[in-house]
Amino acid sequence: MDIYHVWVDLKPGVKDLEFCDAAAAYFGHLRDEGEIAGFRITRRKLGFGPPGLGDFHLMIETEDMAQLEQAFRRVAARTSPAEGFHAAVNQKVVNFTAALYRDFPDEFRKRGDEEF
Repeated sequence: MDIYHVWVDLKPGVKDLEFCDAAAAYFGHLRDEGEIAGFRITRRKLGFGPPGLGDFHLMIETEDMAQLEQAFRRVAARTSPAEGFHAAVNQKVVNFTAALYRDFPDEFRKRGDEEF
């Protein structure tokens, strides 16, 4: 499983639940279309978190890099309906930071033959 992590803050005046509803609609659409495997929307608790990372942490799960690439292509095409969902989220946020992680060790990892 690959996990695309996104941290954001809300633009001034954006209500937290409006953002969450828009993000859930966007990611739910991608999930329903088979573009992603799942997602989570989380928020800092009690202000704890590394400096520079946003208040909201979004996790987008994909089965593999091929599925992630397909999701990116779908969104990058900038066509409806994905474009409308994407815009509804993107217009509400600032301070975007992203990272890509994977489950480890990988299910295909063999042990004992490593040379480094």
